[in-house]
Amino acid sequence: MPVRFSRWSRARWARAVLAGLYVVGLAAVVPRGAGGHHKDRSWSSAQAQRFWGPTRTAESQDDDADAKSEAQRITGSARHFGGVPPVGVIFYTGDDMKSHHCTASVVHSPKGNLIVTAGHCSIGDDAAFVPGYQQGADQQPYGVWPLTRTFTDPRRTDTGKGSDLDFAFATVKPDAKGRQIEQVTGANRLIRTPGFVNRVTVIGYPSADEDPADEAIRCTAMTSRLEDYNQLKMRCDGFFSGTSGSPWLVHFNEKTRTGDLVGVLGGLNGGGPDGDKSADVSYSPVNDDEIFRLYLDAINNRDPKR
Repeated sequence: MPVRFSRWSRARWARAVLAGLYVVGLAAVVPRGAGGHHKDRSWSSAQAQRFWGPTRTAESQDDDADAKSEAQRITGSARHFGGVPPVGVIFYTGDDMKSHHCTASVVHSPKGNLIVTAGHCSIGDDAAFVPGYQQGADQQPYGVWPLTRTFTDPRRTDTGKGSDLDFAFATVKPDAKGRQIEQVTGANRLIRTPGFVNRVTVIGYPSADEDPADEAIRCTAMTSRLEDYNQLKMRCDGFFSGTSGSPWLVHFNEKTRTGDLVGVLGGLNGGGPDGDKSADVSYSPVNDDEIFRLYLDAINNRDPKR
């Protein structure tokens, strides 16, 4: 039976997002444990570079080597699993949280309050993020976190070169104890995509309409370049509607259940080809200067202006 590729429900996602951009060159890696909220002033690119610090150390790579065997197996097919704390789903609270429409993940930031997803998800108002989502649970393991603001590149389009900009950030309210989400779930680190060929672990949540199990899925695959676009491509079946925004992770560590984020499921046509094989091939924009410019807008809580 043909599968509609669109990784999100357009009927439910009609709200507009935001506009604008700030131009700055940024560093590559966000190390764990960096702090500083910078509540009272904006960040410069130099401050951001100091925050991110040097690239991964040999010690951290050795730690990964002890805990990556499962994540490094090329599977070619997504499988259900229990999920990980930093990855979850986006609901509309005004829709009685009947169904989720996109996947998102916590990304390391100075305030610890940031998630990343696909730009075409058009989050809008009255949305909430549920990390580590468990279908049918009386209480979600890591809570339900209302979103406060979304940041997208206004040049993003579903097709053409604008699809290279199909990513978005959103800020999240602290919980009743005053904790930021990163304190509760941990976070992946936003890094530059090192090239078009990568071994990635991709984690997402298909919609219950497409996958009645309503559970997280994961797949490890090799990426290549989507011809004529600044996007990655992978082959792995099972990434149906609802998986837009799924993080593409390298150096995924089974102990910490985090990794380095080199992309999110999205891009051309919302993240894959048209037709009945749409759930077998997925795309992701490359993390280059543009996503780091948007990241800087998000951590400074200002309109992106382009």
